[in-house]
Amino acid sequence: MNKQAFKFLPILCVLILMSFTLLQKKTTLYIIGDSTAANKKPEAYPETGWGMELQSFFKNDVIVDNRALNGRSTKSFQTEKHWQPILDQLIPGDYVFIEFGHNDEKIDKPAIGTSLQEFKANLIKFVNETRSKKAFPVLLTPISRRSFKNGVLMDSHGDYPSVTRKVADSLNVPLIDMLVKTESLLNRMGDLPSIKLFNHVDSGNVNYPTGKKDDTHLSPEGAKQVAQLVVNGIKEQKLSLAKKLK
Repeated sequence: MNKQAFKFLPILCVLILMSFTLLQKKTTLYIIGDSTAANKKPEAYPETGWGMELQSFFKNDVIVDNRALNGRSTKSFQTEKHWQPILDQLIPGDYVFIEFGHNDEKIDKPAIGTSLQEFKANLIKFVNETRSKKAFPVLLTPISRRSFKNGVLMDSHGDYPSVTRKVADSLNVPLIDMLVKTESLLNRMGDLPSIKLFNHVDSGNVNYPTGKKDDTHLSPEGAKQVAQLVVNGIKEQKLSLAKKLK
């Protein structure tokens, strides 16, 4: 190699490395679930789903594709054909974060509510079909409602979170126990201080003229804090996604 060519060798190496970086696949993280995670329309503001805040915690080699939807359960998410398009485009290395429970509990609504056995079967289906595409499922228990009674936070999810935990254990699926994490957060804050995490709006708001007191859905601050708890779970579970966090 002559001296002139040798001078350009470092530049060539840099160009090769840059090309390799550009060719590296970005990881897509899908979120499937209900309104607590879902993207919100402008007319719902300040209601905010925690999935709307998750992208900000990642470097640009992760794309958060939030498919969670208001009012959906493990049943209706499938029967309304929201799951199949995700499954069709999953590729190896993608992640699917699965968080249901709030609406599965509504057994008085047959199109939405599920028995515990149905809930279990649906979670298993999500897990197995995700794995069939060599993608990675992660199960999340539902977040806590702000349901204090005489200063004590009450559970409002029944046995649905336990089913999620059991499925995670039996199928060896990473579990981010959002119920435990959000209950801990609410208990640390207390009844009144935790109001700021939820969609409580004074009357006169452009979207809520008569005001709103919603102890299920999150405020922008609440969504950010809950998304941080999800990130903490990613680190605790030692998911490969942890290396892609900012």
